[in-house]
Amino acid sequence: MEKERFKTEVSPLQKKLAGYARRLLDNPQDVEDAIQEVFLKLWNIRRELDRYHSVEALAIRMTRNVCLNRLNASRLHGEVPLSNSVSQLSCEENPYMILEKKDEINHLEHIMGKLSGLQQVILRMKHVDGLEIREIAELTGSTPENVRVNLSRARKKVKELFLKI
Repeated sequence: MEKERFKTEVSPLQKKLAGYARRLLDNPQDVEDAIQEVFLKLWNIRRELDRYHSVEALAIRMTRNVCLNRLNASRLHGEVPLSNSVSQLSCEENPYMILEKKDEINHLEHIMGKLSGLQQVILRMKHVDGLEIREIAELTGSTPENVRVNLSRARKKVKELFLKI
């Protein structure tokens, strides 16, 4: 694939890939890094892109894999960004309630760190992003049944570990 053709076919996918990566990763810098990594990989195989039926599908799959790798790597290093829920707490609430919510969020982050990368992603997509099972299946490349099973197992493990605390 020529440089100009690469620009016209692959570059327009940047917004779509970034949107997809944002659903998997919380940190905007991680999203940018993941997209850059995908584009670099696509550039390195640009001469072979003609063999693929859909470059867009390949790019989305690559984005998914890069994001899941980043989530697994951050989980191994103890970095589990659940959400910025603590910063969203209302200042009008009782200070004891705020402290209790912060404590619960810390426990949930710890528990989420014990889940597999895919279970973390599915749980986040369902309960934080509010996506449907069908949408999660499309984004993760799984079947809806597998998503339901992983979601059920993740919920069960979170509940079990949370009740132990």
